[in-house]
Amino acid sequence: MADQDGTVARAWRALLETARATVRDGLVVGTSGNVSVRVTPGGPGGGTARDLVLITPTGVPYDQLGPEDTVAVTPDGRQVLGRLKPTSELPLHLAVYRTGTARAVVHTHAPHATAVSTLVDTLPPVHYMAAAFGGPVRTAPYALYGTRELAAHLLEALRDRTGCLLRNHGTVTTGDTLGQALERTAQLEWMCRVWLLARSVPGHTPALLDTGRLAAAADRLRGYGQPEG
Repeated sequence: MADQDGTVARAWRALLETARATVRDGLVVGTSGNVSVRVTPGGPGGGTARDLVLITPTGVPYDQLGPEDTVAVTPDGRQVLGRLKPTSELPLHLAVYRTGTARAVVHTHAPHATAVSTLVDTLPPVHYMAAAFGGPVRTAPYALYGTRELAAHLLEALRDRTGCLLRNHGTVTTGDTLGQALERTAQLEWMCRVWLLARSVPGHTPALLDTGRLAAAADRLRGYGQPEG
C-alpha cells in the first residue's frame, strides 16, 4: 500500500508513542489495552472513503514494535497492511469510528478506573472535569472482551460522551487526536482515584456537583487554554 505523503508512517509512530505511554504511566500492564487512530492517506484521490484505521496488534509488547509492524484495517475491518493480527478489541474500535467523529481511541485497564467500574453504573461527579467528558462518565455493562456485545454496550455508554468505563474491565476514551484521547484517559483515571479516596473516609460522603454546575464548568472549559493563531 502506497503512503505517498508519509501520513501512515507518521501516524504509526504517534500510535506507538501513545501505546508506550499507557504502559509507562501505569494505565496498562504488559500487552493489555490497545490504541487506534483513523487516518486519511494523502495523494491523488484522497478522502474519507479511503480512510484507514491503524491499530495495535494483539499480544506483542509495545516496546518491541517498529515501523515494519504497522497494522492497518479498513473501517469495515479488512486488514490491508501488516503481518501481525490486530488487537482482539478491533470490533470495539471500529464501532466507535462507524458511529461518531472520533479520530483516535485509547483503551486501558487503568487500576483505579477499573476498580470504580465494579462499584457504580456512573462515576459520581466529584470534580468539574466530568464536564470535559460531556457529563458524568457511565459504566458499560460487562461483556466478554473482543465481542460485538461489548462494542454495543460501549456505544451506549459513550452516547454524548468522550469516555466511559467498562464493567470489570477498564476504560475507553476518544479524541480528535491520539494526544487528546490519552489525556482523557489520564483525567478519567485521576477522577476515579479522587472518588475512591473521598469515599474511603469513614463517616463522610463525597459532595457531588449537580448538572447546573457541570454545565457552567463545560462553558468555562470551552474557552480554556491559549487562543489559536
